[in-house]
Amino acid sequence: MSARPIIAGVLIAGFALLGPATAQDDGSDPLFVKGRSLFNRCRACHAFKPDTRSLSRGPNLWGVVGRKSGTAPGYTEYSPAMQKANVTWTAENIDKYLANPKTFVPENWMNFIGMPKPDERQALLAFLVRISAQSTPVAKTTGLKLYRVDDTE
Repeated sequence: MSARPIIAGVLIAGFALLGPATAQDDGSDPLFVKGRSLFNRCRACHAFKPDTRSLSRGPNLWGVVGRKSGTAPGYTEYSPAMQKANVTWTAENIDKYLANPKTFVPENWMNFIGMPKPDERQALLAFLVRISAQSTPVAKTTGLKLYRVDDTE
């Protein structure tokens, strides 16, 4: 067994314990910085800010880690497959989903072929875990603000 998956697991678990103060702009963490950059691939369809929604197709990914599939607050366009999947979005499940979305949840509607490189998935997970750690336990389901997909503030 390689030490790399163990190290990645420790890093991801460590990110989950970090508080909001370091989550937004920690330029000293290269994995987080790479993940934030890789998230640009997701931005065409997903928002990643609290209480916002994308102007496009996908649910908000703020707080996705630990959430059940098909339950993003304010998002109603899930495929029947995603609604029935009953997946908890742990780092491990997100990694499997990103590797091949059509295999992990067959017949889901996400138009993304996957992210085959494990190092890219680990970096994206570092970013998602960190922003999920900032999310509130109970998300608001009303009063969503609309932002442009390319809005970074």
